[in-house]
Amino acid sequence: MPCGSCEREAVKPPVPSRRDAIADDLRERIATGRLKPGDRLPSEAHLAAQYMVSTPTLRNALAVLQAESLVEKVHGKGNFVRRPLRRITYRGGGRTPGTQAVDLAPLSVTVHTTRVRARGHLTALLRTPTGSPLTEILCLGHEGDRPHSLARIYIPCDLAPAAVLRESLPYEGVLTRLMELRPPLAEVREEIGVRCPTPDEASTLRISSALAVLAVTRQTTDTAGRVVEAALLVLPGDRADAVFTTHHVIDERLAEG
Repeated sequence: MPCGSCEREAVKPPVPSRRDAIADDLRERIATGRLKPGDRLPSEAHLAAQYMVSTPTLRNALAVLQAESLVEKVHGKGNFVRRPLRRITYRGGGRTPGTQAVDLAPLSVTVHTTRVRARGHLTALLRTPTGSPLTEILCLGHEGDRPHSLARIYIPCDLAPAAVLRESLPYEGVLTRLMELRPPLAEVREEIGVRCPTPDEASTLRISSALAVLAVTRQTTDTAGRVVEAALLVLPGDRADAVFTTHHVIDERLAEG
């Protein structure tokens, strides 16, 4: 019989925290259909009483489900089971300059155009002096009444005066007008990263601050080397894919040999 010092205690599985236990229960209710897409959850006070926890603990559990895109919190209305959102694709690399990187046709897009001054990162992005006038085009994609994606486009005012784009044009009309106004393009440079949304982005898109977003910075240059457009795109990770295509140029002389 082994001595007591040689005996090993059985390893016990960790006990889930109250936050995780609540999140697991609500997740199971969503998965089994007891809570359906679009359903409003009971109030936070009611849920806290039901699970016999404090309101902060209950909110931490809801934050877990918000980060998983299972639940969304609508300011002034409460928490809702999220409906699955249409996925869109960002197509990077190998595109013809000036073509759309994201096809927002399946979405309704609201467009707001205003005049701003180049500050901070915009001066470096557009290679323009601080205070230079820019036209900002804010595009917010919607699926039904739910915000889906966000894009900010900046163009030097001499190429696209804000007044020219304030004619209540639809999204497609704005793109067409931009293509008419800008000079021949030569290059599109893209920087893509994954990060958490800023508080403003999380509020605008109605997403959890813990949900990762695909952040795209696109810089478009004309044949003279001037930056004629910069775009900042924010695509929530639960509804966006990125595809990159590389085109290989074959030397005809080598092919013939």
